[in-house]
Amino acid sequence: MGRFPRVRLGHMPTPLEPMHRLSDQLGGPKLWIKRDDCTGLATGGNKTRKLEYLVADALQQGADTLITLGALQSNHARQTAAAAAKLGLKCVLVLEDRVTQPTDAYRHNGNLLLDRLLGAHLKYVPRDASMSTAAEQAAEDVRRAGGRPYVIPGGGSNAVGALGYVGCALEMLHQASDLGTRIDHVVHATGSSGTQAGLIAGLEGARSGARVLGITVGRPRDNQERNIARLLDETWAHLGLAGAPSRDAVEANDGYFGEAYGIPTPAMKEAVDIVARVEAVLLDPVYSGKAMAGLIDLVRKGRFAKDENVVFVHTGGQAGLFAYEPAFAA
Repeated sequence: MGRFPRVRLGHMPTPLEPMHRLSDQLGGPKLWIKRDDCTGLATGGNKTRKLEYLVADALQQGADTLITLGALQSNHARQTAAAAAKLGLKCVLVLEDRVTQPTDAYRHNGNLLLDRLLGAHLKYVPRDASMSTAAEQAAEDVRRAGGRPYVIPGGGSNAVGALGYVGCALEMLHQASDLGTRIDHVVHATGSSGTQAGLIAGLEGARSGARVLGITVGRPRDNQERNIARLLDETWAHLGLAGAPSRDAVEANDGYFGEAYGIPTPAMKEAVDIVARVEAVLLDPVYSGKAMAGLIDLVRKGRFAKDENVVFVHTGGQAGLFAYEPAFAA
């Protein structure tokens, strides 16, 4: 990993903590939480790890403007804006009005409020528009004005960005070793696929035996697993590893995102409430809340053995709670 350019943006390593009370409430297995909500970049989150490699690549290419894309309440967009502010770069965020029937809180609070405070220039596009076309148009606008743009894909999910979660996988293994325990399963929210591809590459490359399960936040399982497998192959090749990663290592579960991306579900609200009350950990409504709803349900259904160690990777995004205040008002 030391071969790849990296700009230090986050507070690493993030804690690996036991969730004793949640484990007891659910009757096992041994639950742990990897606190990537504590990466420290403008309220933190998983994209900080990816941005450490992506921004380093941008700087090597002489860029002065970071451009990225996402939904209106994108955690990735907020962390990209923060990285740009920290390094004195300009930032353009191309934001899609992706969620149906958004509230005033969704349109003005949460990550959008932070994007503005961080000095990003916001460009809005309608739902189902071509985000890649809009991002390239934004890049062309920067070039015409004499700037040097660097376009970061949605979620920071390409082979460069996925390096952040290769590093996270190795970090977790070292922490578990120091704690005298093993990791049997890793569960997290999967969307743009970079976090999962990186985790699998790291854990498989280290021959750890730990399995990764992604709880999808908007795509059907087949679609999601294809995206993960493609990015896993690209990441594996970027690392220069021999052979090919096993397709059996790619697993996603699409049973918990509900009606659509970004639409609250009763199970998500229950998960956010339970984890706040028994572990004093705040989840977000779009990613970690739905992933935790999946983990809780799978534990109740006996998916994991009582003596197994399951690590939940908290991908951050608590700022989104303020955008979804009406969903929790009752």
